[in-house]
Amino acid sequence: MPRLWLLTDPLRLPDPMPILPRLPRGAAVLARGMPEAALPPLAVACRRRGLRLLVGGDGRLALRLAAGLHVPERGAPGLLAFLRARRPGALLSAACHGLRGLARGRRLRCDALLLSPLFPTDSHPEARPLGPHGWAWLARGAGRACIALGGIRPATLGRVPPIATGVAAIGWWRGLEAGLAAEDALCQMADRDGRA
Repeated sequence: MPRLWLLTDPLRLPDPMPILPRLPRGAAVLARGMPEAALPPLAVACRRRGLRLLVGGDGRLALRLAAGLHVPERGAPGLLAFLRARRPGALLSAACHGLRGLARGRRLRCDALLLSPLFPTDSHPEARPLGPHGWAWLARGAGRACIALGGIRPATLGRVPPIATGVAAIGWWRGLEAGLAAEDALCQMADRDGRA
């Protein structure tokens, strides 16, 4: 399971290509809100770098790109087609913001659940953060790998609950040039929870 997840965003991170060289092999790239024409080159770049690509919200497109699928709360067209024809190694993840989302993730047999928001976040300032204790409580009952999302940045990384399988971020990745490298984040996570 990837420990680091880069999420695209139409406003804050519309083009992840400049960041891909900074990601360690095995990291996940979740493409959301990107123009469909930009996805085939992204898929090629991810394969070359050993990164795991997931397409947000379109199961048939994920199949065409030999990628994984991320299911937003509103669902995903082509989800059944993806589940039927899913390739080995293609990840299935889902957005979760509470108990209903976790139950849906279990029903879908997702590999990972992006549980959010852990901390206050720029992308959804109106959303009430779960906080480390609330997030950990939900993750313990998830029955699936839980990825921490929401307000992940160098200053909050040390407060991510140890039960988190990984971390996902949007804005943090844009700041890699100015600060923490992805490899440093992996080291911080390993130091925090005792795993290599």
